[in-house]
Amino acid sequence: MARLGAGIGAGLAVIGAGLGIGRIGGSAAEGIARQPEAADAIKGSSIIMAALIEGAALFAIVITLLIMILPNPA
Repeated sequence: MARLGAGIGAGLAVIGAGLGIGRIGGSAAEGIARQPEAADAIKGSSIIMAALIEGAALFAIVITLLIMILPNPA
């Protein structure tokens, strides 16, 4: 049962990260279209936010893989 939960957790982590990075990209494109003079600041902050989301997703996937690999203590 833990393996099933770990698989679902890994899938949700990847889906959530994809949605989050997609929203960042869309918002960055919209912000650059509205204020082209702020393009450098928008690009920099969106890359940092995408990296933080990717790091959180990677952490979630590592935890779910550990749940799948390590033996059940019960």
